[in-house]
Amino acid sequence: MAALIGSVRTSLGPGTHKLGPLRSAVLMVRFTAAIIALQVLQILMWASFYRWLCLPLWESAFYFSTASYTTVGSGNVVLPQMWRILGPVERLVGVLMCGLSASFLFTMVTRLVEGEVRFASQLTRLVTQLRPTPKDSTLSALR
Repeated sequence: MAALIGSVRTSLGPGTHKLGPLRSAVLMVRFTAAIIALQVLQILMWASFYRWLCLPLWESAFYFSTASYTTVGSGNVVLPQMWRILGPVERLVGVLMCGLSASFLFTMVTRLVEGEVRFASQLTRLVTQLRPTPKDSTLSALR
């Protein structure tokens, strides 16, 4: 997640107004896909631990890990008595990571929109400075 945040910082530098709406949308889709991939990777890490120490099959380990991480919960697969506390811990980690991911995406959208607004205000200011005023047009008509 830290590498993803560093990548976004370079992508959303001072030139974000140069991206335009299509590139901004593509950037959002790419980072959303990266966040989902990181979430699945974390589920797989939990599942590999469950398979290594708690459950006999990969399918049941992945199923339990996914159900716990997404806070759906399920009574189909139960961990051994010694490891039962890991289910709630994984649920807590899943909730925190989903919240962090949502705030990360919200921050990205906010920065993209702020960059567009800043660029639009600079463009409007430039156009108003270059536009002739009525006073200038009367002076040129008198000449």
